Amino acid sequence: MRAIIQRVIHARITIDGSVKSAMGNGLLVLLGIEDSDGPEDIQWLSNKIVNLRIFDDDAGVMNRSLVETGGELMLVSQFTLFASTKKGNRPSYSRASKPDTAIPIYEAMILQIQKDLGRPIQTGVFAADMKVELLNDGPVTIGIDTRNKE
Repeated sequence: MRAIIQRVIHARITIDGSVKSAMGNGLLVLLGIEDSDGPEDIQWLSNKIVNLRIFDDDAGVMNRSLVETGGELMLVSQFTLFASTKKGNRPSYSRASKPDTAIPIYEAMILQIQKDLGRPIQTGVFAADMKVELLNDGPVTIGIDTRNKE
């Protein structure tokens, strides 16, 4: 599983001209899923996301987590995070899970984050043509891969 985590001032998802989700301060998380992802990946990544200390404390140091700040979270599925550009100029997405595998994992991730955060989160719609707007704060953008737990 791969996640791109962006600290945002606000974010919004529009589908077919209608706002599906909107949020204020918090994290916008783009999530890529591959077939080998399982429950351990979901639990580890969810815990990492909600406890990642990337919000400023009173001294202006990134030392507070989403749990501590009460910020919001928006989770968006994004198969292109598993793009391979090794050959040619057209990316291959063969490592990204197909919907029948990815949707249950995406839904489980939503539930796990809500459990770990203690409140509902905003989401996109799996496989929809979404327009995602955000105002990155900092900018702070962090990539995490469950296969490379650095």
